[in-house]
Amino acid sequence: MDKVNPELKKYIERSILPEYEKNGPSNDLAHAQRSIERSMKFAATVPDINYDIVYTVAAYHDIANHIDREKHEMIAAEMAEKDDMLKKFFSADEIETIKEAIEDHRASKEDEPRSIYGKIISTADRNITVETCLARTYSYGKKHYPNYTDEQQFERAYEHLQDKYGENGYAKFYFADEEYENFLKEIRALLADKNAFIEAQRKYIAKQKAAGVEF
Repeated sequence: MDKVNPELKKYIERSILPEYEKNGPSNDLAHAQRSIERSMKFAATVPDINYDIVYTVAAYHDIANHIDREKHEMIAAEMAEKDDMLKKFFSADEIETIKEAIEDHRASKEDEPRSIYGKIISTADRNITVETCLARTYSYGKKHYPNYTDEQQFERAYEHLQDKYGENGYAKFYFADEEYENFLKEIRALLADKNAFIEAQRKYIAKQKAAGVEF
């Protein structure tokens, strides 16, 4: 992180990242920090990249998840655009780049991100462990389908993840990354057997609940 303006970093650590504590476990502070770390790793492979923009986009990308999961990228982008403190560090054009990158980061977006910054956060935001994937899909289901039984939640998760990570899934990736490639092999192997997938998620969620995790 030594390539990021220390004053910008201080502001984001104090005023932006704590907002992630309002999100559920699938988009919490640990997720934001992991996305920042991965974004910086991918940025290091790009010549003449602006690390301040990379850091800011990653810090903001899921900040509005607790407000409206379905529109969180648009709300987060608007929050960044209206943040007067960011105007002390970025030009109007750079603010627009930040806004667009945040808007473009969702895996379900059909078009490619409009800039390299959108591609970086889109890639950095992806799941890289099966456990995280199981937790995020269950957490999402509990919030949006509260009347579903756990078995219905597991069925829904299986169908969703097939659409997202199956052989013809819509999740896009713009940088070579061994962690993601390993995850993709693992999740596809699990998705190859629906019963095995559901049993794996059932056991993992039970373990998380026993440890005190709230979904």
